Amino acid sequence: MRPDDAALQHAVERAQAGDDEAFADAYRIVQPGMLGYLRGLVGESAEDVASDAWLEIARDLGRFRGDGAGFRGWTATIARHRALDHLRRLRSRPSTTPLEPGVLDVPAPRETAGEALEAMSTAEALALVAGLPRDQAEAVLLRVVVGLDGPAAARVLGKRVGAVRSAAHRGLRRLAKELKG
Repeated sequence: MRPDDAALQHAVERAQAGDDEAFADAYRIVQPGMLGYLRGLVGESAEDVASDAWLEIARDLGRFRGDGAGFRGWTATIARHRALDHLRRLRSRPSTTPLEPGVLDVPAPRETAGEALEAMSTAEALALVAGLPRDQAEAVLLRVVVGLDGPAAARVLGKRVGAVRSAAHRGLRRLAKELKG
């Protein structure tokens, strides 16, 4: 459980009751992690994809049931779906600009991830994570950037918890080797 999950739950409950300022509070809590996750998935299009995700989140907020951590997972799932839709559109309409490497899928222990991310800038960190195999990279982003636990990350990715934890572990070990080298 993240320290701000209780504040997030309170903000979501108030937002569901119609408090616009509470929705803004929930946005401020969730948006930085969501944006980091989306940057790993879609690169420079992250803000556009996040906007699409927040439109859907605002529209469906009344249907959400759960706590702060659950809301974080729910929003990550919506953001991932919007990112995958964006990537599908790009494939069907080829772009002349290079795309960032794809989705990453590796949850890992916070201390290893924290050490790796503290040792470099955000752009450098995302570039390193983007160099991981897709499943490992997305898992690392969900665990470290978005702050989801193993079961929540597994639900977002539609995979077994063990598979997500394994992918995260492999990805973090690979990042640690790259940082030491």
